[in-house]
Amino acid sequence: MSSCNLLSAWHGVKIGKSRMRIWRLAILAIWWSVWEERNDRCFNGRSASVQAVWSRAKYLLLEWEHGLSVNIFTEDMTMLPRVRSLGDIIALHNVLMKDHKGNAQALFNKKCSSFALFEGKSCMGFIPYQIYSNFHITDQDEVLVTQIRTWLAHYKFDAGMNEYSLQLRDIKVGKYFDLVCKILHMSVVVDDVSILYVWDGTDAPPTEIQMNLDDEARIPLPLQSEQSPLSRDVLCTFPCVGTVLRFTVGKFFEDIGLQLQGRGQWVKFRNITCQLQSGLWKGVLLPTSKIRLLSDKDSAVKHCERGYVERLSTGVDHLPRPSSITEMGYGHVGFSSLMEVLTFTKVTQKFKCVVRFVAIYPWQPEDFRSPETGLYRIRFTLEDPTARIHAYLYGEDGVDAQMLPIYMSECLRASEPGALNDCDTTADTIYISFFV
Repeated sequence: MSSCNLLSAWHGVKIGKSRMRIWRLAILAIWWSVWEERNDRCFNGRSASVQAVWSRAKYLLLEWEHGLSVNIFTEDMTMLPRVRSLGDIIALHNVLMKDHKGNAQALFNKKCSSFALFEGKSCMGFIPYQIYSNFHITDQDEVLVTQIRTWLAHYKFDAGMNEYSLQLRDIKVGKYFDLVCKILHMSVVVDDVSILYVWDGTDAPPTEIQMNLDDEARIPLPLQSEQSPLSRDVLCTFPCVGTVLRFTVGKFFEDIGLQLQGRGQWVKFRNITCQLQSGLWKGVLLPTSKIRLLSDKDSAVKHCERGYVERLSTGVDHLPRPSSITEMGYGHVGFSSLMEVLTFTKVTQKFKCVVRFVAIYPWQPEDFRSPETGLYRIRFTLEDPTARIHAYLYGEDGVDAQMLPIYMSECLRASEPGALNDCDTTADTIYISFFV
């Protein structure tokens, strides 16, 4: 039968619309695999069995069809596949292939199925780093692993950027997006809930915070979205520039996705959104959200790292630009982020920061001094893109406090210029220079 007749007969098969695309791709995958085998035999002196060529065609078809979905069920989470690196290879034995709405799926039976995980293109051996149950590697497994490694050597995994991709500097409340970021830390809150800390080197936009300053005495604005602050040892592992976004994740998502690599792993989240909690950004994972491990060589990862290095190298763009309402001396002193303040090794040190006021207590100028001692005692809530802190003005340091109503009326959007005369205010997005 000629190629034209074969193609005509193939396309003439009556098949449902949902399966038509994969049916048409199948003949191309077969032809391509046969053509590659012909070239190997004619020019490279190599030959493979019919079974190997058929396996190559099936593998190619799955790749063109965006991969194979495998549902794996085990007795507990620790027995699930733990992939070390993007591009590693999994061998599956005795799985049941099913068709679901025109898409091929593999079902893993914990009683009779088994798997093994092998290193990808960086390895030449056939010793798996994880196996399940009674997996025994066969000669055919070695052939397929070798072929996949050869293919991987010429294939570039890349997350890429699309119309839904955003960096933290572009996020908006309620907007759905994809995010390429680095996992910095994960802490367990309760048995089934953890908080994930991620970073991409950019600053999340400042937010307007509606507040009642009278409430600061009883219910002050929180300094972080989680109930308990992280230890200084953990904070010291965080970058000092760029916003760290918090995600609350459930146990299932944690076990399946996040513990695969843990701290320092670059990932791509798909279909996530953000909310505000007391003016703090909080990431939200949806039932349809997905996570993908990324290589350090991925172009999207390189883009984030390059942008971060450029921010640090300029010496200007790594912090917000301060407003002109405050002029400070010590021009030779560089600015520090609040994360640098929190992680500094010495107990006592002065820092020149660019911050915004989000709250003050007490807020009325006549209450700045203690009625008992006459000393100034004022608590500010300050923030920059890296952290939110409390700063205290006490005693002799408050001698210049008479200027505070002017600054605060600018930073906490007051109803009248130059005075804070309304407890209901909005924290504006104005940053000022400030010594801490």
